[in-house]
Amino acid sequence: PMNQLQLFLPCAAGVEGFLADEVHDITGLTGQDLLVGRGGVLLRASWRHALLLNLHSRLAQRVLVQLAHRTYRSENDLYHLASDVAWEIWFTTRQSFKVEVTAQHSPLQSLNFAALRVKDAVADRFRHKSGVRPDVNTQWPDVRIHLHLTTDEATIYIDTSGEPLFKRGWREDKGDAPLKETLAAAMIAASGWDPHGSNPQPLYDPCCGSGTVVIEAAQIARKIPAGILRRFAFEKLVPFQRHVWEAMLDEAEAAILPDSPVGIYGSDISHRMVDFAQRNAERAGVS
Repeated sequence: PMNQLQLFLPCAAGVEGFLADEVHDITGLTGQDLLVGRGGVLLRASWRHALLLNLHSRLAQRVLVQLAHRTYRSENDLYHLASDVAWEIWFTTRQSFKVEVTAQHSPLQSLNFAALRVKDAVADRFRHKSGVRPDVNTQWPDVRIHLHLTTDEATIYIDTSGEPLFKRGWREDKGDAPLKETLAAAMIAASGWDPHGSNPQPLYDPCCGSGTVVIEAAQIARKIPAGILRRFAFEKLVPFQRHVWEAMLDEAEAAILPDSPVGIYGSDISHRMVDFAQRNAERAGVS
């Protein structure tokens, strides 16, 4: 089943088309395997694709695997929906988990209670199978389960990313109202800038703030993967094979260019922000 997964990659509104292009570039998926939805992109893809997308996507907020989808009317429907998922192929009773709920016009009184019913279903399934139930950890769970509710449809996902993907792993300190990395990448995508195209142009950001746009641009130019410096939730899931991931990282690192093919510049009215930007660039490996 790991070769036929339904993946959902949520993104900011208006970014869906750019994300679909990026996903195609990363995975080669097309047609029915790559559908643009509202607020994200839906894929028919493999476990390997999920890892690649976590490593390389600059526009997705996270990479979710859809495990169940059905109409519902009550919290008990959610319990049954979650009970039918083969959680044991995804994680073990040694991992802690958390259920997060998002809703658009759900008729249910309490989303907390909806989350509780799903949590009970997961724990009960493990207890019936092995006599042990995994712990819940709301702070730093190993496994995040997402329940999304609309007026009458419920969808359950398991999260392969963990921390949202805009956390690239280099930002130490937030500066003044930093631009999210995913949004900086979307601005770059919308500008049509391509340092590897037939007519590569330099890039200049006149109000660079803490340097998010120029750092994203420099990483794009040097083919440094967005997620090269961070850890992911998939490393704690059952299908994870360390050697496969290490090989993927090695391949990505081998493709990094020693220099940017074009000039990338940033300036800011605030000298303090330029210092920030330089320190951030050093941590991001592109100073």
